[in-house]
Amino acid sequence: MDDLLREFLTETSESLDTVDNQLVKFEQEPNNAKILDNIFRLVHTIKGTCGFLGLPRLEALAHAGETLMGKFRDGMPVTAEAVTVILSSIDRIKEILAGLEATEAEPEGNDRDLIDKLEAMVEQGMAAMSGSAQPMPSGAAPVADAPPLVPEAPAAASAPAKEMTMGTLVDQTLERPLRPGEVSLDELERAFRETAIEAAVPVAQAEAKAEPAAEAPVAKEAAKPKEKAAPKKSMADEMAGEGDRIANQSIRVNVDTLEHLMTMVSELV
Repeated sequence: MDDLLREFLTETSESLDTVDNQLVKFEQEPNNAKILDNIFRLVHTIKGTCGFLGLPRLEALAHAGETLMGKFRDGMPVTAEAVTVILSSIDRIKEILAGLEATEAEPEGNDRDLIDKLEAMVEQGMAAMSGSAQPMPSGAAPVADAPPLVPEAPAAASAPAKEMTMGTLVDQTLERPLRPGEVSLDELERAFRETAIEAAVPVAQAEAKAEPAAEAPVAKEAAKPKEKAAPKKSMADEMAGEGDRIANQSIRVNVDTLEHLMTMVSELV
């Protein structure tokens, strides 16, 4: 006997004994997913090895059992009748293996009876699953879809807006408090304005006094029309005279105001 075939027979016999024990437990606990996974894995291994060794009869029977257990894994209800059919398939596989071990060849035969039962269990289970979702009677009116609910705005989102509308403005002074001996900018500006006003008054008085003095030569020239006109001064002389007149002007400032201004400037420095 081929070593590969001998190893296959040994491992498959051990796997089938495990499947028998697992099927008994699975019949008692049909919702035990762990037991179902173990059975499915063992049958899947047997099917794959039979296909590799060229044993079509064993492969076809194992494939039908694997398909039914795969539907159980997908959620199809487990029935006692279906478990019984699977146990019958395992017994048939053991008989074929015994003939293979004796003759070193797969015995002739037809397992269509068990394959048809396994396929019928699959169809019945799928029909039961589809029938659980009962269709709506033809006379029943369809339920109108409920209008979509519009989520309400959270109260926390409107709270900041309310606080903004109810808030009040508070004046805030950005300048630091004055230290002892310091003068504020407002007082310094007021002192400059007083100095400018006092300085403008003497200038206006000086211009008022200069006007009568300018009229006297005109009257004197009118009294003496026969005298020769004075020679016309050049532009340079006029500009020089104008400069002397501007240079001779002076501004008088109140001493107290000047001292107060100097004191404030020294304190700022």
